Amino acid sequence: MIFSFCAANIAIFSNCFLALLPVSAPLVRKCVLIVLNLYYYIIQIKICIFPCSISLHRLLTLAVKHFNVEPHFSQVVASLLPHSSVKSALFCQFLLQSYMAGFNHVHRNSSSEKAKKMSLKQALLIGGSVSYTTCAGALPFILIQRFAIGSQSLLFFFRSIVPVPLSAALGFFSVFTIRSEESDNGIQVFDSNGASVGISRAAGDKAIRDTAWSRAVLLGASAAVPNLLVYFTGKTRLFNQNSMLRAPLRHVSTAMVFGMMIPLSFSIFPQLGTIKKDKLEKELQAAAVAGELFYHRGL
Repeated sequence: MIFSFCAANIAIFSNCFLALLPVSAPLVRKCVLIVLNLYYYIIQIKICIFPCSISLHRLLTLAVKHFNVEPHFSQVVASLLPHSSVKSALFCQFLLQSYMAGFNHVHRNSSSEKAKKMSLKQALLIGGSVSYTTCAGALPFILIQRFAIGSQSLLFFFRSIVPVPLSAALGFFSVFTIRSEESDNGIQVFDSNGASVGISRAAGDKAIRDTAWSRAVLLGASAAVPNLLVYFTGKTRLFNQNSMLRAPLRHVSTAMVFGMMIPLSFSIFPQLGTIKKDKLEKELQAAAVAGELFYHRGL
């Protein structure tokens, strides 16, 4: 319990420190993000750069075991903030999209895959998806700098409105691209007794689409709600007199909304999916005695 409590405080204080950094400190913000993500990835693969005691190793292991979604908070919060330069926008988008790509790949349905190693096609899909979504996610800030946009209404449009549908679309695209092999090769389906019936491409396509929509809802809501909150609170006297409160409000609200949306988005579609008999391949329709078959959707 003590180790878990310490791990929780490390994660909370790190993200709070990131949230309180002013927007005018891109270098400091970038250094903090590097440390946070190195901290996570070193724990995740259980590598210690420096010799550490058993207690520290146990602390890091428990931190991953109980708080394995922690890096998402720093990456999502950073990627949805107004950036002062294109480089910082690209850097934060790369952190987010690379993590999302890895998450989508690990939590796919690999029931039809014979080889345990990653194929060349899968590696190219991941690399291409990360590259495309990184550049697309930073597109609003690229346009602002490229055309030297100074109008407040246009800045509000590109910084607060465009990122909402863009984040949702990129979340959908990442899942749909990286897990496309499930649609090509199919996934395992089974009857109500749990007996395997065969491999279905239709079920694989349905699993991808359901997961992609849930990811779009997760990222879209995480971008929309904080922007609306900052917009409406910005009209109050408190925030007009204290403009420095807007940045912490955006950071904290993004982290809170994202944390609440994780279980909600995962539960939009059940993990144990069903597919109707008429949507299945002809060779599998005879096995759907109850009118439907089941499959594991993934996350």
